[in-house]
Amino acid sequence: MARKRREAKRRRLPLIAVGALISLVVASGSVSVERADAYARSDPAPPPPTSPVPWWPAEVPDPTPSVSASPEPSASPTTSVSPTTSASPTATSTPSPDKYPAFGAYLDYGPRGITRMAKLSDWLGGADLRVGHTYLPGDQWNNIEGKPSFLAPWAEWRLERDDRLFALNVPMLERNEEGVPDSEVRGLLRQGAAGDFDEHFRTLAERLVDLDVPDTIVVLGWEMNGVTYTHRCGPDPAAWKQYWTRIVTVMRSVPGQKFRFDFTPSRGRDAVPWTECYPGDDVVDIVGMDSYDQPEGKSFDEQVSEPYGLQAQVDFATKHGKPISYPEWGLFRNGDNSEYMKRMLAWMDEHKPLYNTLTDYCPHGVWQCDENPKASAAYRAVLTGRDKPTAPTQPTNPTQPPQCSPLDLGDWVEHWLGGKLCLRFDWWERNS
Repeated sequence: MARKRREAKRRRLPLIAVGALISLVVASGSVSVERADAYARSDPAPPPPTSPVPWWPAEVPDPTPSVSASPEPSASPTTSVSPTTSASPTATSTPSPDKYPAFGAYLDYGPRGITRMAKLSDWLGGADLRVGHTYLPGDQWNNIEGKPSFLAPWAEWRLERDDRLFALNVPMLERNEEGVPDSEVRGLLRQGAAGDFDEHFRTLAERLVDLDVPDTIVVLGWEMNGVTYTHRCGPDPAAWKQYWTRIVTVMRSVPGQKFRFDFTPSRGRDAVPWTECYPGDDVVDIVGMDSYDQPEGKSFDEQVSEPYGLQAQVDFATKHGKPISYPEWGLFRNGDNSEYMKRMLAWMDEHKPLYNTLTDYCPHGVWQCDENPKASAAYRAVLTGRDKPTAPTQPTNPTQPPQCSPLDLGDWVEHWLGGKLCLRFDWWERNS
């Protein structure tokens, strides 16, 4: 019993000494006593997000798919698929939208176009594709009105982040690729200018607002200076401009709308000069251009300097106080042209369009088309990792406060105290 009492007394001696030391230094106010390991601890990581967003990374898809996307949308899809998303347990910072132009690619007109954006991003080393681009089918009016089942997946993708853009090509007339003769096109344009088709565009605007995408970029009546589409300008430019103005006015009349209307001819003169189709600054928000690598044998410098070419677009937009865009661009008549790819990407980095979307199917594309390996390598070299969100950095090594000296009191005492003690000799700073 005596030995046990002596051992207990020995255990109490360090505690008494430590207690006396603490009382002394606290009473004196000349030094402070702190936990030396307090600076090695950090707040615990937040728990992973709960359902429905999984916290584990999404499965990385095959980066080199051999898929052929149809260049022209057919009738609206029969199924609606929510876009695939993945989330990381750690927060990411949002990249500045001003450093580089927002970009994306047309990958498919339906929900597959959304899921393929994530795969293209993986192929580009996590590059941030901030632009979603699709087309309303132009076969009949009920598709031009934008069926909710068609628009909903795109709206869901757009709403996941504030800095995303949704660009929607909207035909101005049904039977848009059926070779309607000029005489009939002229009559249809005049009907539109008179208001006969107003309700179709009012319905589209209301549906976009109801889906919470009132800021959709509407690429209305694209490539109007050519001969491909029924909504072409050539048969009656005056009626075409009146009809465009009518559509914009109707869509802007819908409460809650914030639409931006993109006037997008094809590069060059084509059937008529595109400047003859320009409807006016009050009904145009963006001056776009569809610019493919054609015709055969034309260099990029010629694409820039030709009448109604790339430089003319930039100059025209500047004169009218409008941003530019490239809703469609890509390879074409000159095959696997890496020079065009490099120069077009450099042109856009220099002139900073509001957005651009590569047309990514054969013969134009670089990811879903394996016929263009050299241009594909050039595209990938420039855009890999672009605007990739980065996780915030955290210190990897604990740091101790300045002028703090840990005390070595032995394992048993430190266990009893719950850690080391640290003396901070900063009394002269606190008393000054």
